[in-house]
Amino acid sequence: MKTAFWVCGKTKQKFIAEGISFYLQRIRPFAEISYQELEVKKAQTKEEIIRAEADMILKNLKTGDYIVLLDEKGEMLSSVDFASSLSGLFSKTSGRLVFIGGGPYGFSESIYSKANYLLSLSKMTLTHELVRIFFLEQLYRAFTILKNHPYHH
Repeated sequence: MKTAFWVCGKTKQKFIAEGISFYLQRIRPFAEISYQELEVKKAQTKEEIIRAEADMILKNLKTGDYIVLLDEKGEMLSSVDFASSLSGLFSKTSGRLVFIGGGPYGFSESIYSKANYLLSLSKMTLTHELVRIFFLEQLYRAFTILKNHPYHH
């Protein structure tokens, strides 16, 4: 199954970019994954940024995509439960599985209305850049759990 991870905003820290690259490389033997940064360049106000991010997300969606928003209001799962959930999604979804990390102001209502599922990564607040590494590591961990790989102990 094709999997996509989109994030709003550009990665600025070199160590974050290296972490993203590291985990994408580790995931690729398990799944076809694409990574995309959706950068807003001309928006100024909070409302303009939210609207511009929504426009970019909507422009990139395809019919049949299963959309998972990484959102503080979402359900929190253990790594094992996330792996199980991922397995279920792969078996019942015919389109891409698209995970989306929002910008600093969250998602617009137009994006929430398109979402199939909300997933929270932590009760703690994480920077939008750190979420990228954190989520990709958990995605990699989920694949290793599903394949009985020794990574997850």
